[in-house]
Amino acid sequence: MLSITDLVIGFHTPRGTIHAVDGVSLSLDEGEVLGVVGESGCGKSVLALSVLGLLPQPPAFVAGGKILFRDQDLLKLPGDAWRRLRGNAIGMIFQEPMTALNPVFTVGNQLMEVFRVHRNLGRAEALRESVEMLAKVGVPAPERRVKEYPYQLSGGMRQRVMIAMALACNPDLLLADEPTTALDVSIQAQILELMIALKEDMGTAIMLITHDLGVVAEMTQRVAVMYTGRIMEEASTVTLFDNPLHPYTLGLMGAIPRADATFETEALTEIQGVVPGLGNLPPGCHFAPRCPRVMDVCRTEVPPLVAVAPDHRVACWAVTHG
Repeated sequence: MLSITDLVIGFHTPRGTIHAVDGVSLSLDEGEVLGVVGESGCGKSVLALSVLGLLPQPPAFVAGGKILFRDQDLLKLPGDAWRRLRGNAIGMIFQEPMTALNPVFTVGNQLMEVFRVHRNLGRAEALRESVEMLAKVGVPAPERRVKEYPYQLSGGMRQRVMIAMALACNPDLLLADEPTTALDVSIQAQILELMIALKEDMGTAIMLITHDLGVVAEMTQRVAVMYTGRIMEEASTVTLFDNPLHPYTLGLMGAIPRADATFETEALTEIQGVVPGLGNLPPGCHFAPRCPRVMDVCRTEVPPLVAVAPDHRVACWAVTHG
């Protein structure tokens, strides 16, 4: 369904040009859930926004690569074709619903716009569909909620409205950018259960962007681990959790709090150092300054993303040549 090949997304900044996505290649099949994980600033959201053509140009620009959606090169689409695609064939749940929703329009007006633009429905029919969609995503009293403004809803309700808008036209592909960020644990579980149910009902493929490996284990079939715009490791979810190979992936796994651990028996581990700024990246492997297995070659040459098993790719000199 979706094929991203050698994608490079750059930004012009006062300090020079930076690459937020640097040679990323990924694919997503029908009905599949792909997890994209990594620390903040690793390029996950930029990757998703580039698929929908939502990056402001300038300062953003495409420096190379292709994004094929059902064999159609999205990077060559004119503006009106992008608008027909967004919200129709491809939906997106944005990271912060309070800023993604327009505060001066009711949630009903914003949801109705999706039906009126993409399905050419009249106002009355669009309102009826909006109420039904809110009910489908678990919003209580949807007839009343369509008349309310975003500030009148809780964080969980706003996120449900965003999901309703993203799924209103039964998209083939859903991009979910940190869909449970800033929600309490009980609401997070409800949102994830809702996404799983809707995926099973509609057959929607999902690219789930998150930093939460627990969510990844629960939701996905395949995982790509990103760091400073590059993919460090990609594997099926089972393989990645059973046999993580890249030192960065191992560091992320080691930083997961364990329910049976205590401070006396097992202190929480951390990855040494900090993520480098995109304007000051080290040569070679970007993770080399923080890597416990660093070799001389890591500091000078970029490791390629190579297959070490049929469902497992890794970009690490220590793994492939160590």
